[in-house]
Amino acid sequence: MPLQILDFPPARVAALRYTGPYGPALGTFWRAQFLPWCAASAMDATAICYGIGLDDPVHTPPELCRYDACVEVTKQTPIVAPAHELNLPGGRYAVFDFHGDTRDIGAAWQAMFSELLPAQGLTMDARPCFERYRPGDRTDPDTGLFSCQICVAIR
Repeated sequence: MPLQILDFPPARVAALRYTGPYGPALGTFWRAQFLPWCAASAMDATAICYGIGLDDPVHTPPELCRYDACVEVTKQTPIVAPAHELNLPGGRYAVFDFHGDTRDIGAAWQAMFSELLPAQGLTMDARPCFERYRPGDRTDPDTGLFSCQICVAIR
C-alpha cells in the first residue's frame, strides 16, 4: 500500500451528521441522505467531499459513533440546517488511495494506523483524519465499489 505525503489547504465544508455504526450503513447514509441533500441544496457536484469519523469504533459503542459527511463550499455559500459548518485545517497529511467497498474501509484505516504510519516513522497530530472524495471518486452503483483518499494529519 503506497503512502503519499501531501499538503492540503484549509477547507470550509457543509456537513451532515450521522450517528450509528460505521461500515455499510454509512454508504446508505451517503446515498439516501447526504447526496440528495447536496443536490437539493444546489451544492457544486464537482466539489471535493469528505467523510470524517469522529469516534474510534474500538472504544465507542456502534450506536454512538459519529460521522460527518461533508462537501467543500466557498466562503459565500450559506450553510443552513440540517447541515452545520466545519472548517478543516490545512497542513501535511499521510494519504493512502483506497478502492473497495464499505466492508473493506475499516481494515484500510486500521492498516494506516498500525502499519503504514509506523513503517514511515510518521506520527499523527490532533487535526481531524478524513476520507477525501475527489469528483471522480464516486460509488459504482452496480458493484458498490468506491475510491477515496484516506488522510491522516501528521506532524
